[in-house]
Amino acid sequence: MALTLFGGARSRASMPRWYMEEKGISYSWHLLDMDAGEHRREPFTSMNPFAKVPALVDGELKLFESGAILLYLAESYGHECQSPAERALAQQWVLFANATLATALFVPSNREREFPRLMEVLDRKLADGPLMGGQWSVADCAVNAYLAYLPIFFPQIDLSPFPQVQATIAATQQRPAYQLVMGQR
Repeated sequence: MALTLFGGARSRASMPRWYMEEKGISYSWHLLDMDAGEHRREPFTSMNPFAKVPALVDGELKLFESGAILLYLAESYGHECQSPAERALAQQWVLFANATLATALFVPSNREREFPRLMEVLDRKLADGPLMGGQWSVADCAVNAYLAYLPIFFPQIDLSPFPQVQATIAATQQRPAYQLVMGQR
């Protein structure tokens, strides 16, 4: 099967790309010209009728939404999610990242209210190592991608009260697969 990931520069497509690079999953990358509206017309809208990136094609399967793509990749190619409990944990963290953490970061009113509380809890949780225990996983990809956005999009936020968050960001930025994908943003 040939995986093809479609996305735009500076988009959520970076998360599944990073995951595939980390796991050594073979794929083709199709960079859409978002400024020209390539994502708003065929053939892309047959993959995602909402005209949003990313989208993944795997044979006859067409998926959109970065979280759904990440979970599919983890289960089908990443050798993760081998039990219902592992699948549930992966879903929990990916949904947390895309719904709760993303909203706390990118919605200004939530950033003031929610962000500090989430960072306190995450700081404690990150002290325990990878989010699902054991090795780096789809959960770490989803959560750490958003954390690594902090110095890029919000350099004014003081993270000194959250040393584990800071350490996670630094470690994420040093990962070769992350550098490869994010360096092409």
